[in-house]
Amino acid sequence: MSLAQALRSLPVTRLAGLEEPAVGDDVVAVEEPLEIRVGGRSVAVVMRTPGHDRELAAGFLVTEGLVRCRDEIADLVHCRSGAGEPNPNILDVILAPGIAVDLARLTRHVFTSSSCGICSKASIDAVRAQFAPIAPPLVPRRAVIAELPGRLRGAQTAFAATGGLHASALFDGEGRLEFVREDVGRHNALDKVIGHAFFAERLPLRGRILLVSGRVSFELMQKALAAGIPCVAAISAPTTAAVDFARESGQVLVGFLRPTAGPGPAAMRMNVYAGTLAA
Repeated sequence: MSLAQALRSLPVTRLAGLEEPAVGDDVVAVEEPLEIRVGGRSVAVVMRTPGHDRELAAGFLVTEGLVRCRDEIADLVHCRSGAGEPNPNILDVILAPGIAVDLARLTRHVFTSSSCGICSKASIDAVRAQFAPIAPPLVPRRAVIAELPGRLRGAQTAFAATGGLHASALFDGEGRLEFVREDVGRHNALDKVIGHAFFAERLPLRGRILLVSGRVSFELMQKALAAGIPCVAAISAPTTAAVDFARESGQVLVGFLRPTAGPGPAAMRMNVYAGTLAA
């Protein structure tokens, strides 16, 4: 993602106590709609931060259970507007010859907001049945989990400029950062991570740890399971549906991964809601 795509400078009036208003500029995270089509048919409109749109679309299709392998997609192209120019906000997924998808399986409404979670699911039971549980389970070390937030912060360039973007970051089992994606929507950021792995032909993501910058919903855990991610850690809280899903799916779920008083990983606190951590 380029910062030029993700950020925009807008005029603001700053107020502080009884001081005189100060007029200036502020950097704000961009949010625009992306229409995802499959073979010319519109399947979803997501509100996202522009950038890594191909990964977002592929990750969306993977987590909806419509595609599994890289060779099922021939190409992703931006549709052309009436003037003949590519429209950056309409992306058409061209399936490989002989590949057909059942669009009736889509569990989202056609429109999905950047903050939408479980509200977009037509049938929770249908989602639970799509993906097999994690086997064997991963047992990460506590010290590895404690190091992740600091490594994520160092990679959040767009968030550092705006304070308004969510992040999903993928780490190996020893806590080494592999890649990070940012977006105004939590679900979009994770779809971009999964889409990146899809194009790299790395799915399923066995032995990997996902760190998300916000809270964890049922849908984020479902997406992680669809990608084969065995461990999810979050800076904020999980929902009850997320915890139940993680326990049923054999996933590790850590929440409230935050610092306490004092420096270093020894000062990090966390709650383990599903699975176990090694000492």
